[in-house]
Amino acid sequence: MAKTKILFLCVGNAARSQMAEGLANALRGDKVQAFSAGSEPAGVVSSRAIAVLKEIGIDISGQRSKHVDEFQGREFDYVITLCEDARQACPFFPARTQNLHFGFPDPAAAAGDREQVLIVFRQVRDQIRKMILELFP
Repeated sequence: MAKTKILFLCVGNAARSQMAEGLANALRGDKVQAFSAGSEPAGVVSSRAIAVLKEIGIDISGQRSKHVDEFQGREFDYVITLCEDARQACPFFPARTQNLHFGFPDPAAAAGDREQVLIVFRQVRDQIRKMILELFP
């Protein structure tokens, strides 16, 4: 049985979409194959995103920030945007099943000391995890 192919999109492809890619592959890797990209990739995966996924046993340190153009011409079952800017800025990808949007807050925009910012990253991580588990039971 072929795996469901998912593309997660966000502008910077540094935090939210990277966490979604890692979470989907770790939690539902038997059923899905997830990728992520951005319309204006940051060039790095957020060290805080790496840290909060490591806390729950998921290693995304080998992932890289990618431009959405790398996926032109590929077919996906789901294309999921995770922020308003990506929804508006990314090119349209025809998805065999659905184009979905979830507007998660940008954890990189959180203010405060290191621990306060990590709290926001954890909250977004947990929201994305919940979304993945509900969409792909």
